[in-house]
Amino acid sequence: MSTITAPTPTATSTHVERLRALVAEDPVAAQTDAWAWFAEAGQRARRDRGAALAELAELFETGAPSRGIDGATTGMLVTFTVTNGVDRALAALTQAWMPWAGKRFDAAHDRGDNLLAPSARIPARLPWPRYAMTPSPEGLVAFDFETWVEPGKTDPDTDVLVIDYASVAANPAVVIKSIRDELVEIVPGAHLGKMLWRHRDGRHSLLAYFALRSRL
Repeated sequence: MSTITAPTPTATSTHVERLRALVAEDPVAAQTDAWAWFAEAGQRARRDRGAALAELAELFETGAPSRGIDGATTGMLVTFTVTNGVDRALAALTQAWMPWAGKRFDAAHDRGDNLLAPSARIPARLPWPRYAMTPSPEGLVAFDFETWVEPGKTDPDTDVLVIDYASVAANPAVVIKSIRDELVEIVPGAHLGKMLWRHRDGRHSLLAYFALRSRL
């Protein structure tokens, strides 16, 4: 009779278990610690890219689809994942100016949009001259999306919340409709996301990791 050997815990899985145990005692502390972990991994990717990206990939796989996420969230670009040189150049650019502020979700209708800084309005006219952004109390609103749950394109064994732009007719065809975001919840209120590029042949490539912080 064969025996099933349990997988050996890794540093990442042990850290996730600790955070999830903390949720029952102090959910705000668990959310804060997870958010700090995302940020630290992004910083570490600049000096130890391979290890940091491997950790983020493993962390993403521990998540569950971000079902029920609702309202405005705070966004963080964790790290790009293209090539070492491209990642460094884009990181320097976004450190100087990051117009993306987060996302808003309408859970009841499986949709949402992106929150941008007011300074994004004029630069956005260059790639999207006919696309109009909408003012809101949180800043500019743009790039609506629809959501649903299904297996991830690069992680087929992990169910994710899909954030899809191609299904919204008003979105610009240039760049935006080729993006597919995927989101998982690590602990309540702390979500890790992948930004994927959809190729014409149906393949998807990972461009970046991002994170969202939602209200508890």
